[in-house]
Amino acid sequence: MLIVLSPAKSLDLETPPTTKLHTEPSFLDHSEQLIHRLREFSPAELGELMDLSDNLSALNVARYASWTKDTREGRQAVMTFNGDVYDGLDARSLQPKQLAYAQARIRILSGLYGMLRPLDLIHPHRLEMGTRLSTPRGKNLYDFWGETITQALNRQATEQGAETLVNLASEEYFKSVKPKLLDVPVVTPLFEDWKNGKYKIISFYAKRARGLMARYAAVKGITDPQKLKKFDLDGYSYVPDASNDKTWLFRRKLEA
Repeated sequence: MLIVLSPAKSLDLETPPTTKLHTEPSFLDHSEQLIHRLREFSPAELGELMDLSDNLSALNVARYASWTKDTREGRQAVMTFNGDVYDGLDARSLQPKQLAYAQARIRILSGLYGMLRPLDLIHPHRLEMGTRLSTPRGKNLYDFWGETITQALNRQATEQGAETLVNLASEEYFKSVKPKLLDVPVVTPLFEDWKNGKYKIISFYAKRARGLMARYAAVKGITDPQKLKKFDLDGYSYVPDASNDKTWLFRRKLEA
């Protein structure tokens, strides 16, 4: 199986990586085209496009200005992204064999880089997949990436002998994938928590759970997605009666 994750807005640019192993992103020529387009924006224009504060707008304009296809000064993606998903994944604590699993079977969808392996070197940036950035390819990033990401996932599935794509990405990012053009079926795990008398998806917990499931797969070296149904970290458990072939539901009820 292959697993897809979303990236994170927050970046950790200080904590030393736990490995020197690294690879290069596959679509740097595409990324460079996006950077050239982004360099056309002033801080005020970028802030309006991405709904950023003045400080974040200025920071990212500076990042685009210094961005380069040369990745030697970059950091591994999985050691850089720092949101809830990556708190759950906790890549720095993975053993070498587990990190090798992640490199082989986890893919990170990216507005700027298209698709990343965990150890691909990246530069600091912010470009969410849902950004309505117009380019010669269309009105937004979904138009820009077109079928590129889907075709890359098909190649990766063939190389890894994967028969299922496990979607642990957000809706915003998975819209960059065209399931009808995939050579393998998609399974989407969902995570619900008990709150105010009913089960519901709580964003913070769901994001962390996606990372936890990716970690669970890496630690156990899972290649058969059916084994993910035994996922039990942080108190979640599979709910067969509320699941189907395409959507697997996991729930937990925290003690009051």
